[in-house]
Amino acid sequence: MASERVTTSATHMRGASPAGRETTMQILNMFPGHLHLLPQTPQLHFLFTVIRNVETQRTDFVFYSERIMRLILEAALCMIPVEPFNVVTPTGAVYKGVRPDDRGIIGVSIMRAGESMERVLREMCRGVRIGKILVQRDEASADKSPDARFSYSKMPKDVASRRVLLLDPMCATGGSAIKATEILINEYDVLEENIIFLNLVSAPAGIKRYLSRFPKIQIVTAAIDDDLDENMYILPGLGDFGDRYFGTIAD
Repeated sequence: MASERVTTSATHMRGASPAGRETTMQILNMFPGHLHLLPQTPQLHFLFTVIRNVETQRTDFVFYSERIMRLILEAALCMIPVEPFNVVTPTGAVYKGVRPDDRGIIGVSIMRAGESMERVLREMCRGVRIGKILVQRDEASADKSPDARFSYSKMPKDVASRRVLLLDPMCATGGSAIKATEILINEYDVLEENIIFLNLVSAPAGIKRYLSRFPKIQIVTAAIDDDLDENMYILPGLGDFGDRYFGTIAD
């Protein structure tokens, strides 16, 4: 039963930044070994060109976003320890292979946008179980506080003994990720070093805040953008990921 509770080259690497703002390279150098940026290839640049475009239709947004998700997940899976496992090939020869160690993984999506990454994870890791955490930021608050409040969580019962892939496509202020991680550690006894946080686009402020709070965690991201605007949205960003992915943009 489930338990329930209510690589750093870049095609367009940033140079100078506004006073007090870190550049991409500065952020990467702050957290060596814990912040992992996908190789900034021309193909990845193309994928982001499509999903950042305000004119891109939902079907294309989903398709190209999921291509990026696969790259992120592959990079994260490479961090999972393996053990020797030999197999016999059709020629009768022995192949000295490997397999993931017996600890296994669990996906945990930060609702709602994080649920967009579940399908790709299931396609890549058959039988993977997925937990849910709902945390929300008060969008109406006068100070646009980056802090989030906890609303709901549901986890597989053995989550404490697994490695956790924490899923959220955007990391702006880091508030939602911090709250979700606190729930995993404090309520479900997940070890900090067993968490890998995956997202498509990050802001330097969110990365710095999150990894300063949880220095043993790994982050895998596909893009580190410039900054946040006055409403705490990532710039240049790509808009509200959940609305664009699930087709709930208001007219």
